[in-house]
Amino acid sequence: MQDSTITIGCGLVLGVAAVPVTVEATTKHASDGTPRLLGLVDACVREAYHRVLQAFFALDLPQPRGVTTVNFAPAALRKQGSGFDLPLALALAGAAGLFPAEQTRGLFAFGEVSLRGRILPARGAVSVALAAQTAGARTMLTSPTDAEHCAAVDGVELRGAATLADAIYWLAGRRELPRAAPPAPPAPRGGATAADLADIRGHATPKRALAVAAAGGHNLLFVGPPGTGKSALVRRLPGILTPPSEAERLEILQVHAAAGLELPPQRPLRAPHHSSSMASLLGGGPDLRPGEVTLAHRGVLFLDEVPEFRRDALEALRQPLEDGRVTVGRAQRTVTMPARFRLVAAMNPCPCGYHGHPTRPCLCTPTTLQRYRRRLSGPLLDRLDLQVEVPALDPSEYEAAPAPDGCTAALLSKVTAAGERRAARNARLGVRGFNADLDDAELLPACQPDAAAISALSQVLRRHRGSGRARIRLLRVARTLADLRDADRIRDEDVLEAATLRRLDAP
Repeated sequence: MQDSTITIGCGLVLGVAAVPVTVEATTKHASDGTPRLLGLVDACVREAYHRVLQAFFALDLPQPRGVTTVNFAPAALRKQGSGFDLPLALALAGAAGLFPAEQTRGLFAFGEVSLRGRILPARGAVSVALAAQTAGARTMLTSPTDAEHCAAVDGVELRGAATLADAIYWLAGRRELPRAAPPAPPAPRGGATAADLADIRGHATPKRALAVAAAGGHNLLFVGPPGTGKSALVRRLPGILTPPSEAERLEILQVHAAAGLELPPQRPLRAPHHSSSMASLLGGGPDLRPGEVTLAHRGVLFLDEVPEFRRDALEALRQPLEDGRVTVGRAQRTVTMPARFRLVAAMNPCPCGYHGHPTRPCLCTPTTLQRYRRRLSGPLLDRLDLQVEVPALDPSEYEAAPAPDGCTAALLSKVTAAGERRAARNARLGVRGFNADLDDAELLPACQPDAAAISALSQVLRRHRGSGRARIRLLRVARTLADLRDADRIRDEDVLEAATLRRLDAP
């Protein structure tokens, strides 16, 4: 057999992004014929060599004999994951002469290979496709399922192979593999079984707060006794969020593919349990996987019973809430992952849950109540633009007919119209993002407050001793309220309603 060296591109998924990796197989410098895998590979990659050889045997393919050295570069990064199976198999096949070496120029490959030779999806294929795009690759070969998902990446030709034989014979020019096309976006959940806000009677103010949060990208806190519908309201929030753009959809797809999860039919809603650790919220672990804040990217992170979360986990949310990203540092590497989400939290007013209840007495002492409220720090509360009470309803309200403007369809229509107005204004002003993302320089041109609004804002801040940050957040919420009523300028009524939605009058 003629000596040859084959090089195939691949990727190592770290967090959400992927680092390009080169897999090289050669028959040169053979010594005793014992295969050697170089480049700081873990046990999963070392076992891939034996999985691949069994796949060759199961498919009755010529065994890649004489290939004694396989290198994974850069050597300083630890290679882990099953996605290296396919590039390793193709590198062995090419070095053994099963297809011309020039066929691998500009080729990336990623996928797991079973003992029977089937190519299976691997975690993080979309991230590897984006790395291939950055590296200037022309083609990426993977499983049919991953090929469909990765086809949303522009500039890279995706080919899906069901078996290792299909991939090798395609490279040899003996078999056709159709170019993959991205699947149609999943339809939002609908129909009679879909959860609708009309199912929740009353609660006009909480529903209004949901619409404001959806239209302006604001963070929200619901406070109320047990059983008043706080969780039910939040779980219907994705139904009134506008569908993601193509760019946002690709970001969501990349995050969920990196975590090995299916793409949600709507913007994601993540609801971790209150026992979650800081690492599970922010991400991390040996392979630096995304946490809940990243899985909620471009969607909603719902923290039910928020005072029961660990204090360090809650305080760690402050940086991603401000920056829209989370940085996880380790001794050997630091990874930054996207985390632009809406934080929606719910809590009881006290440990027993009935402080301020109209019919049930509260059993908490003043000290217990104060200790409970201190579980949420001032800086974290300050980042929650909307803080709304969800009160206990009178029993007669459960029998009342639902309000026509309180259903999901009606609120989605309002949110969509407000979003179109915001997008047109942002294009005119040259800014991006939601109203909740407006900085100091962008705020006044976007709001254009009249004299009455400025006076109302000053009175609210003076009365409640509001800070400069409180002023900014009131203006952002007021801007969203003006968008919902289809107005260019904010008025005093918008400022006063924004103050009400922040519970500035609450004890």
